[in-house]
Amino acid sequence: MNRLSLFIFALILPFLASCATAPPAVKEPTVFYPGPPDPPRIQFLRSFSGSDDLVPPKSAFASFVTGGRDKILILDKPYGIAGYQGKIYVCDTNNTVIVIDLEKKTFAPMAGVHGQGKLVQPLNISIDKDGNKYVADPLRGQVVMFDKNDFYVKAFGPVEGWKPVDAAAFEGLLYVVDEKNSEIKIFDIQAGALRNTIGKKGEDAQKSQLGLPTNLAFDREGYLYVSDMGRFQIVKLDRDGRSRGDIGSLGRVPGAFARPKGIALDRQNRLYAVDAAFNNIQVFTADGQLLLFFGQSGRGPGDLVLPAKVALDYDNVKYFQQYADPNFQIEYLILVTSQFSPRRVNVYGFGREKGRTYLTDEEIMKERAEKELKKQNDQPGKTGDADQKKD
Repeated sequence: MNRLSLFIFALILPFLASCATAPPAVKEPTVFYPGPPDPPRIQFLRSFSGSDDLVPPKSAFASFVTGGRDKILILDKPYGIAGYQGKIYVCDTNNTVIVIDLEKKTFAPMAGVHGQGKLVQPLNISIDKDGNKYVADPLRGQVVMFDKNDFYVKAFGPVEGWKPVDAAAFEGLLYVVDEKNSEIKIFDIQAGALRNTIGKKGEDAQKSQLGLPTNLAFDREGYLYVSDMGRFQIVKLDRDGRSRGDIGSLGRVPGAFARPKGIALDRQNRLYAVDAAFNNIQVFTADGQLLLFFGQSGRGPGDLVLPAKVALDYDNVKYFQQYADPNFQIEYLILVTSQFSPRRVNVYGFGREKGRTYLTDEEIMKERAEKELKKQNDQPGKTGDADQKKD
């Protein structure tokens, strides 16, 4: 090696050292819900808060060779979220819709959010079976539709006189939460025209009136669920707006609500409901019985700070099984946004531990009812009261 080569090697040695493979990230503790001894159903898997959580930034040497460091994108105040075919879409309300591409490992704004597709305050997003996206933007005053390739298609709404905060498509119709008028507006997706309104105050007594609706979702039978902060409930409606039951009430006990937000239903019609006051998600059976809850206020794995939206994702399980406990098999993902947490997008897995027997939801509720009845019968004084009655 000549002197020039030695000089060049000495010059780049610090950069070579800095670009050495970084040690693997410290494995986060395994967090299951519910905790032992109950069989685990939900595991916290990982989180995303910025582009460097998906792709590590360039080393000093790589930056020297290529002429600059990568720009790191950070989620500011995420709200709506949805997963679809290798991607996670996040509404960053102070920015735009960010696409986390799990296959290509990119973290960037959605392709069509410019020109007619420009967003002002993207709040919530939903995706239909064909990959069309519907973004509710209350400051723009419209719901903006993008196609399967993320490009602008059309916008719904009159711009003024309403406040669209969430939207979901079902059988050719787009159902939109109008927070300003406390109602659900229904648009024809193909024509773009307003077809009907439900939940409106002043309607006949047979139809449900909404207080302060925030989010909506459909179950597999086509019933519409609406989270209502004014009523502190999740309201179940048919598509004509007639009440089919309520879930929860105002309170601070499990099964009650203080600030209900985003909701979602899985393929078994389990209802997931965010409570921004409790910093958790409650999971209910199809008939409104509380199964379990997960999340709590904090900054650790699985913790939440002002959660906003929950979405269920069956498409992207393969990208996250690697983070699961080896004995835990994931059935689907639970995506939750946490607005002021160091972990902005949280990914949980719903599943079961291999080799373990699980009760059905109905069996769980029956067993719980029997335990509660036994507890009541075993309370002090019960036997004495019975003896007095016999005397």
